[in-house]
Amino acid sequence: MPRPRTDDKRRRILLAAVKVFARKGYFAARVSEIARKAGVADGTIYLYFRGKEHILVSLFDERMARHLETLREELASVRDAPARLRTIAVHHLRALGADRDLAVVFQVELRQSTKFMERFTASWLADYLALIGDVIERGRREGSLRSDLPRKLVTKAFFGALDELVTSWIIGGKGYDLVQLAGPVVDLFLRGAAAPRKVARAGPVLAAVAPLRGGK
Repeated sequence: MPRPRTDDKRRRILLAAVKVFARKGYFAARVSEIARKAGVADGTIYLYFRGKEHILVSLFDERMARHLETLREELASVRDAPARLRTIAVHHLRALGADRDLAVVFQVELRQSTKFMERFTASWLADYLALIGDVIERGRREGSLRSDLPRKLVTKAFFGALDELVTSWIIGGKGYDLVQLAGPVVDLFLRGAAAPRKVARAGPVLAAVAPLRGGK
């Protein structure tokens, strides 16, 4: 069935906001520019949103809700932790790699405000990290992942690797397919960068940093 016209306008406003925020920057963007891009009157914006900040918050909340819902569905049919990590990596890189404007908004514009960062870190990012953390814990229990490292450290290291890949992709402007990096980054995460015969030499280094480890 066709969507109601009101829902269609709201969707057009959000899509237009992504483009305007990505090109002009959130702080320089004006509601009138978003309205023009969406093909609606300026006043129509305020029938759906309280203002520019509400548009950005709604955009992030709705995209993240969809992202986590779809990711959980995909993970339901994946058994071991390494494969689940690869599923997360593919999903993360595909979602942002498919829409450069959206990636710019999430990776650049959201991070220019401590207020936004605190809000999103306490909400959707916390849920996302919890999901990754559950996969890490599952791997520790099944023996496919190390149990001698703090769960939070491993979780944030994995997310951080994916996050940096997207940021580099934006800044570099090369236009390559981000998803092709999902396999290599998971392999690097699981196996490390050292050649197999060199791994044994890392023992003293790991022993030296062991006292620095925090809580679980």
